[in-house]
Amino acid sequence: QVQLVESGGGLVQAGGSLRLSCAASGRTDRAYAMGWFRQAPGKEREFVSAISWSGGSIFYADSVKGRFTISRDNAKNTGFLQMSSLKPEDTAVYYCAAQHTKMLVRTTKFDYWGQGTQVTVSS
Repeated sequence: QVQLVESGGGLVQAGGSLRLSCAASGRTDRAYAMGWFRQAPGKEREFVSAISWSGGSIFYADSVKGRFTISRDNAKNTGFLQMSSLKPEDTAVYYCAAQHTKMLVRTTKFDYWGQGTQVTVSS
């Protein structure tokens, strides 16, 4: 199993930036993809971005493409989501996810989840 802890959420004005981090522990000796999802109040959880173990495959939701950048540091077992040009509609709880796989596709199912970190963007 992989345990995940997110950090870096907070309150930011529209147009601002935040960097989320996701620290992984447990079975990090096996290759794993990392993803970010979000859930706004009253809405279903939605995919934001994902990155393969090697970093060679990356996916973004259309709503964040060009504004968010996903990355990872395997030596530190940490993933990142750099969020720029934030909009009020980006307000949500952001969840980090992981899945043991070397192959990442857009529809990869993630089995491991963090507790989430709140991101609030004020207008």
